[in-house]
Amino acid sequence: MTKFLQRMNLSIFTLLLVGSTGGCALMTSGMEQRATTCNYDQAWDAAIDAVKDRSADTSDKEAGVIVTHWLEIPMPGRKYGAFRREIQDSKDRSRLTLRVKRTNDRTRIFFIEERQSWVMRGGSRLFGWAPTDPSVEVMRDIQDRLDAKLQEHGCSAI
Repeated sequence: MTKFLQRMNLSIFTLLLVGSTGGCALMTSGMEQRATTCNYDQAWDAAIDAVKDRSADTSDKEAGVIVTHWLEIPMPGRKYGAFRREIQDSKDRSRLTLRVKRTNDRTRIFFIEERQSWVMRGGSRLFGWAPTDPSVEVMRDIQDRLDAKLQEHGCSAI
């Protein structure tokens, strides 16, 4: 009986270790970064300009954080359920977070899109927001905008 409990504890420990490592990997997945030769002020201005089409919820230059408000995006034609019914008000929402950090000889800009879909959830709330993967198109667009704005400020991405 004792050997069985020891094996069971070892199995549970291994499972927890693997699970916690996977959770950490999920938290950092999707984060993109740009390194630049710009000074901090130039990089900050480029980051602000890159998301100028969205209103900012948080813009703290000292902390180096920019967070946009949620932007709702219509997603017509999305279907749900076994009978593949169309969701009338199908939509996603998107929020961008940018971090500008000073390093020894460079400034780094990190960015990510937090995206949620309006989906059937069941229960007392038939529909609600659920996390989904960032849009590849949005991430590429932000990267292209950042590169262009860095060039406008006389810098280059490394």
